[in-house]
Amino acid sequence: MTTLLELKGVTAFYGASQALFGIDLDIAEGEVVALMGRNGMGKTTTVRTISALLRPREGAITFAGHPTRGLAVHRVARLGIGLVPEGRRCFAPLTVEENLAAAARPGSWTQSRVEELFPRLAERRAQSARTLSGGEQQMLAIGRALMTNPRLLVLDEATEGLAPVVRQEIWAAIHALKGQLAILVIDKTLKELSRVADRCFLIERGRTVWTGTPADLTPELTDRYLGV
Repeated sequence: MTTLLELKGVTAFYGASQALFGIDLDIAEGEVVALMGRNGMGKTTTVRTISALLRPREGAITFAGHPTRGLAVHRVARLGIGLVPEGRRCFAPLTVEENLAAAARPGSWTQSRVEELFPRLAERRAQSARTLSGGEQQMLAIGRALMTNPRLLVLDEATEGLAPVVRQEIWAAIHALKGQLAILVIDKTLKELSRVADRCFLIERGRTVWTGTPADLTPELTDRYLGV
């Protein structure tokens, strides 16, 4: 498979405080990759560097053959990275339809296709985002990212804080998207990640410490790097 995204030796800082000490990660076209690790180990910071929200200090990031270091956030997004950030961040005053329209770029993902993936959004089309439940806002955030017609969808804690039945709807949507585009997913639900991911990357204190398939994740690895 053709490599779509590659990070090599990426370091990053928040002011004088170093957060990433050498992240290596790659995702192929159409692949689902899980980025895993305990809280505070650098998962969201890695996502921020991929999206150019945080500038890497060292290392290389390449997307679809294009080096992204130094590019503005909007230019990285236009290369084909659709981010669903932690906390959803929908445009609260806008309706569901307006949220989707605001992100729309030419391609196969349209409002009707998003509504097929998430029928609740069709039901809530005229409602403002602030009136939606947390689960519906997450569906909207994913739909908005898909409306950019990305080649890579990045999901940062897409099921966190949601009711179990809504979490299952989100996971069902991720399964439905598999094979249609590349997906980088961060989540704490090992069982669900193992069902959908082709490969996993474990990070510890800002470093990539292991990569392999879900089947290769031993109890020793999960205890060491994912245990409380």
